[in-house]
Amino acid sequence: MTDTYNLYLNIENSLLHDFNPSVYLEKVCTNPTFQQYPFSMLYKLKTTEQSKKYHPEGSVWNHTLLVVDEAAKIKTRSKNQKVLMWAALLHDIGKPSTTKKRKGRITSYDHDRAGAELSNEFLSCFTGDKNFIHDVCNLIRYHMQVLFVVNALPFADIQGMKHDTDIHEVALLGLCDRMGRLNADKLKEQKDIEKFLIKCKNK
Repeated sequence: MTDTYNLYLNIENSLLHDFNPSVYLEKVCTNPTFQQYPFSMLYKLKTTEQSKKYHPEGSVWNHTLLVVDEAAKIKTRSKNQKVLMWAALLHDIGKPSTTKKRKGRITSYDHDRAGAELSNEFLSCFTGDKNFIHDVCNLIRYHMQVLFVVNALPFADIQGMKHDTDIHEVALLGLCDRMGRLNADKLKEQKDIEKFLIKCKNK
């Protein structure tokens, strides 16, 4: 096996079995292999800025580590733990290519769509399991829908989401994403997830 494939397997093992996969991920990100394609897609998260207002934890990488640990806590609630955990790790992989400063604000419009495409590219380097790749990529594609649906934003696409993926899995990833911030309000985020599910079921 190549070093790249071994690294993929080791990361997957950590995602599925470690209580805090962030510990292994922080350690392995210094590995030269992690800085090479396709892991370089994740390595770029370390230098991708975010709005301090919404992400006081700092870079997209710091946020991702928090999200992965949140996902590890609730992965047994998922119908497919492997899909959820890889989606948690890759959910913001589209931010390096979409992050821009606009009028003094840091934005990453359409990082969900870009992330779905890049996740497909990333996972295809390691597995031919099309169903697995499809499920991970669609979770990433729709992971922002919790925010869009709850706030009745024009980007909400309930019908498309229900057609392409499982809203309960989106809710799980969405909760991890929202909780993966240093200023997260757990009660508020849980209530928003409930609102999201109700709105989706009534549509």
